[in-house]
Amino acid sequence: MNRLEVSLQQTIITLAQRGWSQRRIARELAVDRETVKRYAPPAKPATDPTAGSPEPKPATGENPTTGSDVPGAAAEPAKPATAAPNPTAGFSPGPPSRCEPHRAVIAAALERGLTAQRIHQDLCAEHGFRGSYESVKRFVRRMGADRPLPFRRLECAPGEEMQVDFGQGAWIEADGKRRRPHLFRAVLSHSRKGYSEVVWRQDTEAFIRCCENAFRHFGGVTRTAVVDNLKAAVLDADWFDPNLNPKMADFARHYGTVVLPTQPARPEHKGKIEAGVKYAQNNALKGRTFASLAEQNLFLADWERRVADTRIHGTVRQQVSAMFERERLALAALPESLFPSFTEARRKVHRDGHVEFHKAYYSVPPEYLGREVWVRGESRIVRILNHRQEVIALHARHEPGRFATSDAHIHAHKRSGVERGAQYWLERCRLIGPHTAAWAEAFLAQRGVYGLRALQGVAALAKQHSADALEHATATAKNRGVWRLRDLRRLLTDGDNVVQVDFLDTHPLIRPLTAYSLEALSQV
Repeated sequence: MNRLEVSLQQTIITLAQRGWSQRRIARELAVDRETVKRYAPPAKPATDPTAGSPEPKPATGENPTTGSDVPGAAAEPAKPATAAPNPTAGFSPGPPSRCEPHRAVIAAALERGLTAQRIHQDLCAEHGFRGSYESVKRFVRRMGADRPLPFRRLECAPGEEMQVDFGQGAWIEADGKRRRPHLFRAVLSHSRKGYSEVVWRQDTEAFIRCCENAFRHFGGVTRTAVVDNLKAAVLDADWFDPNLNPKMADFARHYGTVVLPTQPARPEHKGKIEAGVKYAQNNALKGRTFASLAEQNLFLADWERRVADTRIHGTVRQQVSAMFERERLALAALPESLFPSFTEARRKVHRDGHVEFHKAYYSVPPEYLGREVWVRGESRIVRILNHRQEVIALHARHEPGRFATSDAHIHAHKRSGVERGAQYWLERCRLIGPHTAAWAEAFLAQRGVYGLRALQGVAALAKQHSADALEHATATAKNRGVWRLRDLRRLLTDGDNVVQVDFLDTHPLIRPLTAYSLEALSQV
């Protein structure tokens, strides 16, 4: 229990003797009223109303019955005031608790794991206890029953777990500037074998490369990797269902390990790496300054080999390098290739069905319009993935400002007639009938690419006229050598009344014949 200083205790007693209320004392001295109540005697009114303070109590030599002062007489000692403890004699918390006679019973109940409420019930029923439940709670609290349970130390089998975390590295001074990098450290939970590296950033790419370098340094892969909830690895921290960064999840699949984020704000879940980072900071880097990032990394590699690996670990009481030689055999084999280097980002699909990535534009299937997708850019290709990390589009990487559009991503209603091609429109004409198909093929041979839009007009005529009427008109047009869409329309509207098609109607002259001289006509 906290105790006030002797001088403050004396001040409370003096003010109380002068008639100050406990509320006023607590306000003036800025202490709790309950604290004032423990030290201050009950205030009594002064004998003389005009006096500033009450008369002091009789001295030890005063006769309490007669009030006469007999100097040198052996007066009856006065009883000490119970409400005003002597500040020089220590603090007295007041009368003992009603639970004190039952201390042994309460201690035995706590050993059995009983709650304060159950202890109060048993004391009342079996021992005639008349105190309140609150008094039992206070007594149990003073006995230390609310102290937290001890942490459970978990030891891992060889090759089972690797713990990783970041700390602060040593200062780097170069070109008149002073910067402090991030210290990455990985520790094998069984042997305490460590790997250290300093980097400038804690983004996903840097974190993955550090983990990869640690696996390569150990010569194998652990079955699990315990990481902190940094954004480079975990998008949404959740003890039961964490949302890993997609790139980190791919890295784990590539190396055949499982990433297990710790519970937020619970550093004891990765106590080995917490101690490992402090060990590297205090033993290797504290008080040192380096000229470059490479110099510090070279020093850390040498320190791991000379100092960290050769030490006798304080917990397991064995040399780290000797334990690692046994754990090395339990590590899983490394994959044949390194994890591919790429950058990725979350993007929203634009109204034109494309996403922007590094200032270039890439198409996605039309059903993802307005939705968010993951865009992953490698050295030569760009992959677009949905929220289930399934590849929905694959493009060659383009320069900034260029568009990459796949034909499969263009909706059928958004394709122009020219984009559909001649074969598409010929197939539409074949569906009408054989005469229409024959006329369309001959028409396309006569007009070439300029007749592609006219074939679209033939397909449009099928919406206005029956197939029989169109078949009859196209057969007539083919027999008469009519290769203009307007003439086909006339055949459909006028029928067989159109005996022949005037050459001048279908091929008008640029100038009339009267504009030419007889001499010029004779030379033709």
